[in-house]
This record gives sequence, structure tokens and C-alpha cells, in this order.
Amino acid sequence: MRAAPRRLSFLPLLAVVFFNVSGGPYGVEDAVSVFGPGLTLLLLALTPLLVALPVALAMAEMGGALPEEGGYVTWVQRAFGPFWGFQVGWWSWLNSFVDVAVYPALFADYLRFWRPEMTAVERGIVALGFVWLLTALNLTGVRITGWGAVALAVGALAPIVALTGMAAARAHVAPWSPFAAPGQGLLSGLGVGVAVMMWNYSGWDMPSTVLGETRQPETAYRRALWWALPLIALANIMPVAATLSVTGDWQRWQTGQWPVAAATVGGPWLAHAVVAGAVTASAGLFLSLVLTNSRLPYVLAVQGQLPRWLAAIHARTGVPWAAVLVSSAGYSFFALASFKDLIVLNVWLYSLTLLLELAAFVALRLREPSLARPWRVGGGPLGLWLTAALPSAAALLAMATAGWKNTAAGVATALTGPAAWWWRARRG
Repeated sequence: MRAAPRRLSFLPLLAVVFFNVSGGPYGVEDAVSVFGPGLTLLLLALTPLLVALPVALAMAEMGGALPEEGGYVTWVQRAFGPFWGFQVGWWSWLNSFVDVAVYPALFADYLRFWRPEMTAVERGIVALGFVWLLTALNLTGVRITGWGAVALAVGALAPIVALTGMAAARAHVAPWSPFAAPGQGLLSGLGVGVAVMMWNYSGWDMPSTVLGETRQPETAYRRALWWALPLIALANIMPVAATLSVTGDWQRWQTGQWPVAAATVGGPWLAHAVVAGAVTASAGLFLSLVLTNSRLPYVLAVQGQLPRWLAAIHARTGVPWAAVLVSSAGYSFFALASFKDLIVLNVWLYSLTLLLELAAFVALRLREPSLARPWRVGGGPLGLWLTAALPSAAALLAMATAGWKNTAAGVATALTGPAAWWWRARRG
């Protein structure tokens, strides 16, 4: 495989990991009113330990052993063969069309805070401009894209840090009271809540797709995961706890609550700053996710599993420009068509890919014990199986609680993978 120039250094890679997993606490507001303050805070603390940490451990080992372009696609292929490597790449790429395409729509919706009279046509123009401006930035190369992600990460977190500090200084009520919303039992709440919170801490595998464009990928990816995990956990837990300790209005929490809370804590200027942070976060999320997801069709094309023209690389920047443009065209369509209901497919498709990746992690450890691993998960066989089993259980729980309609949609979408493989094989 012809790799692009390796120019993504540690700090930009850290920003890419941050946006592939989180982007800040924007989007966790609904959990407070659904589960209750105490249970939400407990879930925000437990999920990184039970789900995110084991996934990060597995990805760190695999990334150090096989730091190749395409990341987990090449790992699964090595463990189980080309068919399953294609499936994990295809499912992830399909998933990106209903996941990544949400952010242009969110960007336009956030702007309504300043322009509530925005028409549907104006909203569409804003969403498309958002997509193609950030696509153009991606086409300049991973170095500029990575440093752009760093700047956007600072812009997304700065208002939240200010809100957290000002709220903590005025704290006067226990943020965990009441523990659970009325009618929300501890066991049932934990079961459904872990499935919900899993998506606020998912995406640790995605940055592995650009390891072929990363400086010292054997160590940089692992270091980025170690730094990102506590940063993301604190960026979710601290603002929720600090804000609840001032406002106490947990029943009213819903999407868009952060500007309302900021106005209560610091006045209009802080509310505007938090909206600006949300807008910046949506830009960082889209920028980074285009970077990592566009490498999926590129790698599959290089391997001859998708049309070869998708493997075209720009001679100067090293960017797989055809894969980037095709991906962004899909994101434009889904953003304009408002396919937000299809986001439920994220549960099934991401869970399937994660289960395959964790199975590859176990299989390669057992089949290729002599494979050079600069770093490996400790604890012997127990550590190996716990690392794979904990996030696998969370993924299966998320799939089991998706409901029959969502399950049917997920299964139908997943079956397009074998169909695409068969179609490509028939064409030779």
C-alpha cells in the first residue's frame, strides 16, 4: 500500500482523538432529566472505566503492533481475512453517513441562537457551506487539518472551562441530588444508561485509520489515547456537576441547555460564548471525522475491494482526495435530507465493528504471540479477556435495547456489506 506522507504529530493527533470520541459535553444534557443528576454523574464516571478504557487499551496495543493506514480495517483483515476486513470498513463508512452528517445540521441549528428567523433555504446553504469549507481544509493535508483540529478544540473547551469555574465558585446544592429521576430504578437505569453513555465515549478506534500519515505511530497513538481519556471524562463530568450545583433545575435539562445554564451562571456574554463553543465543537467534529472516515474507502480501494479510482492520492499533499470528496458528497446529501432518525443505525453498525475489532485483538494475541508489540495490555489472559469482554458486553447491551424496528434497520443495513462484497467479486 502506498502510504501518504507521515506528518500528523502528537498534539494534532490528540485533537483528532478528542473530536472522534467527544468534542465536549455538548449533547449530554438530555441524560440529566431522563436518568436523574446522580445517576447521570455516576454513568459519566463509570462508562470511561468500563467501556472507554478497555477499548483504548486494545486499540493502543493493536496500533503499536500494526501502525498501518486503515488501522482496524487492516487488523481485522489480518485476523479473519479479506471478507471481514471489508465488512468492518464498509459498515464504518456507512455509519459515517448518518453520524458525521448530523454535524452540519447541528451547526446550522446552533446559529439559530443568533439568527432565529433563519429560513429553511438559508439553513441548507449554511449546512452545505459548512461541509465544503471543512472538506477544503481536509484536502490541504493532514498537517493543516490536524492543527485546525487543535485550534477548534481550544475554542470548543474554553467556554466550558469558564462556565465550570464560575459555577463551581457559586456552588450551593449537591449536584447528585436526587440520585435518580422518579420511576428510574438503579439497575434498570444503569443498564439503559450505559448503552446511552457508550456513544458519548465511542470512537477510540477511528483515529487508527490515519496511522499511515502519523509521525512515530507506534507511540503517538497510544500517548494520544492516554491523554484523551481523562480529558474527555473530565470535560463531561465537571461541567455537569458544577452547573447542577448552582442551578439545581435538573428536570428542565434538554438539548441546548448549556447556553441557558451559562446565562444563569454568568449572564448573556457567557451564554453567547457557550454557543460559540458549541458551533466550534461541531466544526471540529466534522473536520476530524471526515479525516478519519475518508480513509476507509481509500484503504478498501487500495486493496481492490472498492473501485480503484477511490484510491487516488494528491501528489503534493498525500490526501486521498477522491475518497474525501465522495464521502463529503454523501454527508451533504444526508445533512440536507435531515436523516437524523437514522442515527439509531449508529448503535448497530458501530457495535458490529467494535465487536469485530475486539475479536481481532484477541485472535491476533492468541495466534501471533510473537508479533512485535511495543506495548501490550497487561494482566495475562485475565487482562486480555476483560479488556475484550467489558466493551463487548456494553455493545451487545446497546444492540439488545435498540428496539425491534431499530434492530431490523440495523440488520438490513449490515447485510449490505456481504451484498457489496458479492457484487464486487462478480465484477472481478
